Amino acid sequence: MAVTAILIIGEETLLLSFLVATNLLAIKYSKFKLFMLSKLVFKNTFLFLVLFVFSCGNSVKKKDTSENKLELKITSNKVLYHELKTGADNYERYLPLLKNKKTGIVTNQSGILNDGTHLVDFLLSKKVDLQKIFAPEHGFRGTADAGETIKNDKDIKTGLPIISLYGTNKKPKAEQLNDIDVLVFDLQDVGARFYTYISSLHYIMEACAENNIILIVLDRPNPNGNIIDGPILEKEHHSFVGMHSIPVLHGMTIGEYAQMINGEKWLKEGIQCSLQVIPCLNYTKNLPYVLPVKPSPNLPNAQAINLYASLCFFEGTNVSVGRGTNNQFQIYGSPYLPKSDYSFTPKPNEGAKDPLYNNVICYGEDLTQIQKVKQLELKWLIKAYTETTNKPKFFTTFFTKLAGTKKLQEQIEKGVSEVEIRTSWKEGLQRFKEMRKKYLIYKEN
Repeated sequence: MAVTAILIIGEETLLLSFLVATNLLAIKYSKFKLFMLSKLVFKNTFLFLVLFVFSCGNSVKKKDTSENKLELKITSNKVLYHELKTGADNYERYLPLLKNKKTGIVTNQSGILNDGTHLVDFLLSKKVDLQKIFAPEHGFRGTADAGETIKNDKDIKTGLPIISLYGTNKKPKAEQLNDIDVLVFDLQDVGARFYTYISSLHYIMEACAENNIILIVLDRPNPNGNIIDGPILEKEHHSFVGMHSIPVLHGMTIGEYAQMINGEKWLKEGIQCSLQVIPCLNYTKNLPYVLPVKPSPNLPNAQAINLYASLCFFEGTNVSVGRGTNNQFQIYGSPYLPKSDYSFTPKPNEGAKDPLYNNVICYGEDLTQIQKVKQLELKWLIKAYTETTNKPKFFTTFFTKLAGTKKLQEQIEKGVSEVEIRTSWKEGLQRFKEMRKKYLIYKEN
């Protein structure tokens, strides 16, 4: 008989999982043999892993079902979840659906399999009849500036035509879909309302519904897990950075979100598309997940992705979030904040050809080393507004689009405390959480 106990301790997280192979009552405790196989300690964030294996001489062996368990391997201070498969790696589920079908694909540099193969190359190797590639904001290779108009092009490697879904063509036109039977969607979202990949998803679903095209969404983990926070978007402030009445952090994968769009009939005139979500395997929402590639040029690492929702509010102010540096969305500052020990000077780089305050010294705060946040943080926004020497021009009109409401700006300008602001969100968040339950695919614990 065998009993395996795995203990994982993080900064504030305790996960204890007992996998029991037979009835404990049948064990003769005097015959236990205890072996400590390993004890690995990681600095700060991570893990104490202690594995105990108990054996008993006369017990009956049961069939091993380890192929269904999540295997943890530790290499170079990283935890690799070898059995966590994204929707793209769950290809046994979707390849049969593409057989003898003229196929289009919506993807970018984030559409890769666990072995690093790009999905486009993988599908071609499997003789899928790919017709064209549709690219979201930042383009197929993910190098364009935020908001930059992307032109239609041709992929150098495959020769496939690339159709831009940004700028004036956010929704595929009927003539762009007339040779398509099924559309595959594979983009890495980060769980924030104003991250435009979910806005592209809305328009793609709408186009598929209007043109009787099947949409297959290959799901990917949400790197911000199940964090749900922020004000609910008010319909009058609908825009491409806020399509639906959801909070800033929605705590869903992009596949779950697609189901919500369909189920809540958010598409034009309440139409629904023929939707199939290919789920991730061996994934739960509290499972840490570090993206293998940048989802967009200004989210270079896990720290930036974690802070993105909180710092993105600065995009609607006269404060820089580090575009034009190597620490995008991990720092903030402006020439109008008090001089301090920390400063940076934005300069043109990938994803920021003309950054805010180009070549101008900015004073602010370095957040590159802070602990992971577990909510939408307002403290930096409030602090910057309190300390700026240019309050009349602190907020821009874009701030209301990001917030999804005028109330947040009004509250900050009036000096309302963060606690009071958060209290004003509670009712809306509770309604959203109840609605969200219907569309969840993965366990939350």
